[in-house]
Amino acid sequence: MPAALVLLAAGSGTRVGAGANKILLPLGDSTALGRSVAAALAVDDVHRIVLVVRDGDQEAVADAVVPLLGEREVAVVVGGATRHASERAALDVLRTDIVSGAVDVVAIHDTARPVAPPELYAATIAAAREHGGAIPVVPLSGLVTRGLRPAAEGRRLVGVQTPQSFRATDLLTAYDRAATDDFDGTDTAACLERYATDPGLRVAAVAGSPLNVKVTFVEDLATAAALLA
Repeated sequence: MPAALVLLAAGSGTRVGAGANKILLPLGDSTALGRSVAAALAVDDVHRIVLVVRDGDQEAVADAVVPLLGEREVAVVVGGATRHASERAALDVLRTDIVSGAVDVVAIHDTARPVAPPELYAATIAAAREHGGAIPVVPLSGLVTRGLRPAAEGRRLVGVQTPQSFRATDLLTAYDRAATDDFDGTDTAACLERYATDPGLRVAAVAGSPLNVKVTFVEDLATAAALLA
């Protein structure tokens, strides 16, 4: 059964310091958004792609994305004030397909991670079909502290990346329940686990990559460009 992909591009990227949405800044011969869309288009077994954008960026987004589509289409929706609200807006676009069973898994990716390969999308989608949810993780290097105290000895800490994938009906149900409670989570997996009705559902970890960098600061653009080159 096909999956759906949600690409989040509604942030402002103020920490990059460019005065524009960071995912629209030049990255090699494309943009972070363009690279993420190209990877999403290369994922097998995908029924729909939803692009969540910031209001006012629609024209710039179209300029970056339309040349990549060929015969494919993407749905564009304006995001909310938070990540949770943006994800909810995408799920509302996909609601009919989810309820009808036209898609069984929804993958969500932050387009500020432009190096994520199609194979990582596919791995999380496959794991979500088996377990209910899947997130890519990488071991954290160095020493992690809180208040200048080392993390507890023996505790294995990992960094969480995107794309993340979840069974579509469970995810939609969780976000509908969150709306009833006026809950606004900062993490998709946390919302799913909070409101999951299937006791057998779990969010599995799949191997991410240290190369799956996130563009947060201006120097991250140079790192991403070097990796893509």
